[in-house]
Amino acid sequence: MNKSAGEKFVVGLMSGTSLDGIDAALVSIKEENEKFDIKLISFSTLPFSGVMKEKILELCNPERARIEDISSMNMLLGEQFADAAKKVVDEAKMSMDQIDMISSHGQTIFHQPEEVEIAGHSITSTLQIGDIAVIAERTGVMTIGDFRTRDMAAGGQGAPLVPYADYLLLGNPAFGRVLVNIGGIANITVLPAGCDEHGVLAFDTGPGNMLIDAFTELATEGKQSFDKNGEIAARGKVNEGWLKELLAHPYYQLEPPKSTGRELFGHDYAKRLWEESSHLTVEDRIATITELTARTLANGITHYIEKGKIEEVLISGGGWHNKTLLKSLRTSLPPHIRMDSTEQVGLSGDAKEAIVFALLGYQCFMKRTNNLPAATGAKKPVIMGKIAW
Repeated sequence: MNKSAGEKFVVGLMSGTSLDGIDAALVSIKEENEKFDIKLISFSTLPFSGVMKEKILELCNPERARIEDISSMNMLLGEQFADAAKKVVDEAKMSMDQIDMISSHGQTIFHQPEEVEIAGHSITSTLQIGDIAVIAERTGVMTIGDFRTRDMAAGGQGAPLVPYADYLLLGNPAFGRVLVNIGGIANITVLPAGCDEHGVLAFDTGPGNMLIDAFTELATEGKQSFDKNGEIAARGKVNEGWLKELLAHPYYQLEPPKSTGRELFGHDYAKRLWEESSHLTVEDRIATITELTARTLANGITHYIEKGKIEEVLISGGGWHNKTLLKSLRTSLPPHIRMDSTEQVGLSGDAKEAIVFALLGYQCFMKRTNNLPAATGAKKPVIMGKIAW
């Protein structure tokens, strides 16, 4: 593929809380009149084996994680991220020497946005592994990563980071949009009509697929890792009494900016909920936990509809394929709101987060700020990312 003047070929790598595998997006980035033209050339996923997923999950549990395992997995994941980058470039029938940079989110194993006191200092922290030096060495391409820590150093929560790209690429002067990403955790970006960067609001609404996936694994004794198309939930009935108890979780009452992850809504929480709902059928349990994601998303969205002149909700992430979840979300939103995939505005729903990290890496390389303080709570815009040449 020939490159035009000013064009950059960038590989964005993303592995989220669902632990399905590593998403890789090869994109072309061009700039003209301070606007970005980003085209997806190729997208692929390198799935995690069952063993890899199990080992990463162990590292996400502070009571089971061992420092030597974290260290070795950091290097091993670097190898796998490199393999994902080479795979997407091969599938595009291109070579690594045509690629200008690789930008990797890494794999989050711990995220602690609330301050803790240590030796007289108030500390927040986050840890993404998958060493960028390994990626750079295996591919021969400059690699950028470790984005979240700089935002946290500037007083932010290190999340969410996708709203920066949502604002640059999808803001509309005529009407407001809400961008919804349903991965392991669900998050929204509110883009009021004609807003500037200070008017953007974004936060994690709570669990996305994380609890649904965990319940499905428990229900099928590991034979299924997710509820395909929401088929199990569709056979069940939402238990409103239990749902009310679930919605009383303190996280849902917090005001944004806020972010969360496996620390609050991971395997231990899922297992406890599974056991306390043993009086319900498997189908009813999964239907109710699916409704929890839909209701918390809807609650987050509807609060801003009138003020932001919101007319459209665009969805990306694995949750877009869960028909039962989408039906519940559609029912919970006002009827005048259009709801569709980000595909409708030319942004692949499955590839979106990997595309976003390609853009974040590109902006880091260009020495431009690439966080959005209105979303993360940082005191100022900063340049996120570290570079392995």
